[in-house]
Amino acid sequence: MEFRYLGNSGLKISEIIYGNWLTHASQVENDIAARSVRAALDAGITTFDTADAYANTAAEKVLGDALAGERRASIEIFTKVYWPTGPKGHNDVGLSRKHIFESIDGSLERLGTDYVDLYQAHRFDYETPLEETMQAFADVVRAGKALYIGVSEWNAEQLRAGHALSKELGFQLISNQPQYSMLWRVIEKEVVPASAELGISQIVWSPVAQGVLTGKYAPGEQPPAGSRAADEKGGANAIKSFLRDDVLTAVQGLRPIADELGITMAQLAVAWVLQNPNVAGAIVGASRPEQVASNAAAAGIRLSGDVLARIDEAVGDVAETDPAQTISPAKRPA
Repeated sequence: MEFRYLGNSGLKISEIIYGNWLTHASQVENDIAARSVRAALDAGITTFDTADAYANTAAEKVLGDALAGERRASIEIFTKVYWPTGPKGHNDVGLSRKHIFESIDGSLERLGTDYVDLYQAHRFDYETPLEETMQAFADVVRAGKALYIGVSEWNAEQLRAGHALSKELGFQLISNQPQYSMLWRVIEKEVVPASAELGISQIVWSPVAQGVLTGKYAPGEQPPAGSRAADEKGGANAIKSFLRDDVLTAVQGLRPIADELGITMAQLAVAWVLQNPNVAGAIVGASRPEQVASNAAAAGIRLSGDVLARIDEAVGDVAETDPAQTISPAKRPA
């Protein structure tokens, strides 16, 4: 495993991050989840990402139980706040001071820790003044409940505004967590340049495009039984935008590249996002322990300019690149 600094801070994280969206307390039984976390630790992964909204808070509890007994100073735990949780009442959502304060305490209890290393705004909240949100984050940091603050899926303008307030309030906004893969490159034109200027790193989710970049889905064929695209608990909905024949055909063009390098297509996809110097880490999930070890093997892989050019040629124009696709809900979800 290799480690990278997160933003303009002294915090180092593993460049492969274990995440439990759509898996813990949802698609995966708790014993398999615990074994997957153990596999992550055995592979040298020290950074774990979750959110209070995952499985409506249950995923945090599963992760906390799986990490119980680990030396706290040796791991980095990230979580998030914004989406509706609990009974999903009128204040159980968003980035108000009330919701942030109540959410951080709930997350810490479920995770079994006194603090999180990174507390993230899971989306931008148009219904709360940004000043209120950032002041609440500053107070969470001063209370010792979070060491650093990050955001997720904020556009370049929002990052600039949030960063300016964080400096005024005396805390560090050091990360953004966007979707990023060979097929989803919307951060490259605006978010990455702004982040590099501000000292903000990307912690990217879905580097394997919900499994599409593994090559397991063939054009014109039904999804394999047991795959995410066949899962009706949420996986199928998350992946459906990539299941077009033109996309799947382009992905098959990546197979010879991976074969020549002696790596899997998933490892190629994860390694590809890590070539971006603004990316500090790639979040990988797993429905079984052996997937963790395989994904972790992408750490340290460096792709030559020729290989990157061949990837661009294979993907062609099926990749989404429009910066306007970095969006948050205009209204808080109910």
